[in-house]
Amino acid sequence: MIVYIIFIAITIASWLVQRSLKSKFEKYSRVPLNAPLAGRDVAQLMLAQNGINDVAVMSTAGSLTDHYNPANQTVNLSQPVFGTNSVAAAAVAAHECGHVLQHKFGYSMLTLRTKLVPVVSFSSKWMSWILLAGILLIQLTPIPLFIGIALFALTRLFSFVTLPVEIDASRRAIKWLEMAGITSGETTTYARDALKSAAYTYVVAALGSLATLAYYVLMFLGRRN
Repeated sequence: MIVYIIFIAITIASWLVQRSLKSKFEKYSRVPLNAPLAGRDVAQLMLAQNGINDVAVMSTAGSLTDHYNPANQTVNLSQPVFGTNSVAAAAVAAHECGHVLQHKFGYSMLTLRTKLVPVVSFSSKWMSWILLAGILLIQLTPIPLFIGIALFALTRLFSFVTLPVEIDASRRAIKWLEMAGITSGETTTYARDALKSAAYTYVVAALGSLATLAYYVLMFLGRRN
């Protein structure tokens, strides 16, 4: 019963966080920077000032689809960020470049997350099928469910490793934005608030993963008892 209540609470929290993130992004997208810099300019400037000249800044379709791809050395900014002069665009662009700095300087948690990618990819491929088999066969044997839970736990570990990676990227972003004079005072507060809201989405996702894992574990223990 408690697990179901937690599920409902996390679902509501996730909806509220997503709504808040969208609202704040729209709000801060209407606040211009003092300098005539779009998101792409902020990203290129941050990379240049940190001695990085082998990473390209690209435009990608969609909204809030911004990401750094270490495989092809690109910072991909969504269209509302790429070409817009605003506090929100600057914050997002600097955040993605924060991941580039993590990669350049060998940030340990990013290294760990990168190493987990093939493990998570393998686990995700088979996890759902094995969990389904485990649930269907639970009255006969708990082994498939145990294996499914183990695979699920591996994929959820990725969510928790992602948290410090995202928080550190935001920290690097805010520090550079202030140091470079891109934001100051109130605009720095806005940028920090926007990135904090984005970080909350990862927190909720991690908690949701933990609740789901607890559900499967209780199912397994209930079968054993």
